[in-house]
Amino acid sequence: MTALDAGYQRAAELTKLHGTTYYWGARLLPESQRRDVFAVYALCRLADDIVDEPETVAPADTAVPPNGTPEERLAAFRATFFDALANPTGDHPPVMAAIVDSISRRGTDPECFDRFFDAMAADLTKTSWATWEELRDGYMEGSAAVIGEMMLPVLEPFTDKAMGPARALGNAFQLTNFLRDVEEDLDRGRVYLPQEDLARHGADPSLRRVTPEWRSMMAEQVARNRELYAEGERGLAMLPRRSRLCVGTALVLYSRILDRIEAADYDVFSGRIRVPDREKVALTARALTLGVPKLSFT
Repeated sequence: MTALDAGYQRAAELTKLHGTTYYWGARLLPESQRRDVFAVYALCRLADDIVDEPETVAPADTAVPPNGTPEERLAAFRATFFDALANPTGDHPPVMAAIVDSISRRGTDPECFDRFFDAMAADLTKTSWATWEELRDGYMEGSAAVIGEMMLPVLEPFTDKAMGPARALGNAFQLTNFLRDVEEDLDRGRVYLPQEDLARHGADPSLRRVTPEWRSMMAEQVARNRELYAEGERGLAMLPRRSRLCVGTALVLYSRILDRIEAADYDVFSGRIRVPDREKVALTARALTLGVPKLSFT
């Protein structure tokens, strides 16, 4: 096995360990595309973990020393990434070599990664967002919408019009995470729900319990989230069959988290709401034979 192959294998391991929905969706792609999905996910995951769980990040994956503050480590990782992108044949950790190999082959716009790292850095200093527009345009632009942009060269769409739906789907996935992970984010001192929306409903996440105010606020967020999924779903027809199956499967699985949040009466405090792995495997198998179920979010 070459060092580059080892890097792609490590990227697949990181995706399977931390992003099972992306992993099983990507299994529907040809290997040449699948490993590029894993490479994009690995970059994003490593940066996110440096911010939120630096103790879990292996120096062998990032070439960043384990000491130092999260700010210093993120800045070092950012520099390492851009150095590798400028000099892809240099001496880099295997997973980084795979990441820059993928990005270079796919012709991904390097500007995407500036926006991404800027958003990761914002997590180290900003703990709340005043309005939905501020959250969407000031944070999710670089942490979610841009992920859709990064994935497009891998998915090989038929038309440039796929950009809008791809960005919307990136936002949809992340908003679902925000709604599911309220408890976890509170533990990190962050609230990703817009303060304006919380105040309008009189909802207080710091209570960590379901109240009528919390229910009405969450119902509004879920409705907003489904609008983003509807916009993202419109892009499926713009993708080749295998890419359509991959993205459609991830879309269905992630949107089912919203169903489970509703079924739990919006209780996101008593335990992390998940779609079981068996359901992910079953839908992936079904997609290969019958296609992705048609959905309606409107």
